[in-house]
Amino acid sequence: MEPDSKLPSDDNIPSFFSNDDKNIEELSHKKNDVDNSFKPTSKKSRGASNRTVHWPSLGIGAGIAIACIFCGVLLVNMINTESTQVLDEIIINEISTTKKPTIASFYDNASPILGDLNAPLTMVEFGDYQCTFCKKFFSETEESILTNYVETGKVKILFKDFIVVPGNDSVNAANAAHCANDQEMFWQYHSTLYNNWDGEGTGWASSEQLHQFASTLGLDMDKFSECMSKSKWKELVDSSKADGRTLGVSATPTFFIIDQNNKVLKIIGAQHYDVFQEVFDSLLE
Repeated sequence: MEPDSKLPSDDNIPSFFSNDDKNIEELSHKKNDVDNSFKPTSKKSRGASNRTVHWPSLGIGAGIAIACIFCGVLLVNMINTESTQVLDEIIINEISTTKKPTIASFYDNASPILGDLNAPLTMVEFGDYQCTFCKKFFSETEESILTNYVETGKVKILFKDFIVVPGNDSVNAANAAHCANDQEMFWQYHSTLYNNWDGEGTGWASSEQLHQFASTLGLDMDKFSECMSKSKWKELVDSSKADGRTLGVSATPTFFIIDQNNKVLKIIGAQHYDVFQEVFDSLLE
């Protein structure tokens, strides 16, 4: 794996963990014209018959959340409707584990930071560019987070690859985003991928399409093509998934929200904006 000068240095990374064990809590519920706009769009996706079901994310419809990670268990009953989710009941039980999260598991093998480096909260997303529920989060929730928390300096975001959809397209799409990062266009390419999402395993993220996205964004195509042909960032993509496994990630999307007091919340699934808002606001109090 080649070094990435764009990843944050130790001097720029807030200290999330001390020598003491930290509680980490989890909230879980378990081609067309190229659209290269930075904001999420409301482009319609293919029907359900073309989608791969990620079972842990079906908590969106189930209305029940079961949480457990590292030093604590958080049980949350979610009252779930189309428009709102309400935190209802929290029960915390102490458990023991031999796995210890490290700062490297969150920051290594990641995207550049989106937002203010000094933002008090950090949100790390583990996702797959073909994942149906990752697209759902991008289209329905992310823009509100960007507007209300990232652009106001309260939250910064990193994206880490966690490939779950079979085949080569997700791996190639992840590599392409990092190739775009070589030209300081990661987040523009990231948004282009999700804005042009058209199902899982449908071919929308083929090599030809990935090159078309890069061309539309105005990238240097010689550099991009060389990066793609060498699969330059495949090792980074693989290492990112290994980081996710270390942190207990098993479904996409999965989010870790980290505050300045070393408290970490884990959210699984394409939850409504209300869930993220309540978590952010509770940590910012």
